Amino acid sequence: MRRALTQALQRGWRQAVRTARSMIGVPDYDTYVAHMRRHHPDKAVMTYAEFFNDRLQARYRGGGGRCC
Repeated sequence: MRRALTQALQRGWRQAVRTARSMIGVPDYDTYVAHMRRHHPDKAVMTYAEFFNDRLQARYRGGGGRCC
């Protein structure tokens, strides 16, 4: 029971983080990685730090931030 509660809290926390990031305009890194592997397998995947900085720059320089 304790393990199930811990797992439920972890899932809830991850969802809350995703929601908060979406609200401030920072897409989910895991979604980005899945997209890159599916649609651009020949390109290198950015590290989390690179991804975060890229999204911040795209948001504040007025760029759309979408590749496709």
